Amino acid sequence: MTYRVADNRTYSSISENNHRFKIVLLGESEVGKSSLVDRFVKNQFHEFPQNTIGAAYFTKTVLINDLTVQLEIWDTAGQERYHVLAPMYYRRTQAAIIVYDITDHVTFEKAKKWIKELQNQVPSTLTMLVGNKLDLNICRSVEFDELQKFADENNLLFMETSAKHSVNVTDVFKTIARKLSKIETANADDGRSQHLLVGSENDDKRNCCM
Repeated sequence: MTYRVADNRTYSSISENNHRFKIVLLGESEVGKSSLVDRFVKNQFHEFPQNTIGAAYFTKTVLINDLTVQLEIWDTAGQERYHVLAPMYYRRTQAAIIVYDITDHVTFEKAKKWIKELQNQVPSTLTMLVGNKLDLNICRSVEFDELQKFADENNLLFMETSAKHSVNVTDVFKTIARKLSKIETANADDGRSQHLLVGSENDDKRNCCM
């Protein structure tokens, strides 16, 4: 496991067909954030994982259509004493995954607070609310309808997962990668359109002066 402090790099496109995005995972301790990352990055699951100290950093490259997307993933600690460090990891973040445990309603309520804090500090961040531990569905205390209602009301992506059984884990990260790639491609197209428009206006002005 590699640890690294947040830096000042701009997480954006590397080239036309290559993109790089920063994703931060937030949520209470023991909801399964590290398990989701381990399953996605290493295809591993540990029944009793060690608590994350501060934050852990991982990278994973995925293919989205004809695009190569590098995801830079920050798995933050959920313990209360590390909460004060969270804003450091918000910086230059393009997406956030807020994780709760479907068998523990308290973690769902805490997830709402994480989302509110995130929206206040970095409102443009693409956010997905993830209910983990779907393998314990018989013990659930947060119904899917409750998740869907809150997500719809707050314009969030949402999904339920099982890191243990590898259910929907890859879909979480690929959905985010796909959304971010579309946004970045659209922004790049807008930039090119504006450039062409300005160029055309300058040509018109030169023609008028001739």
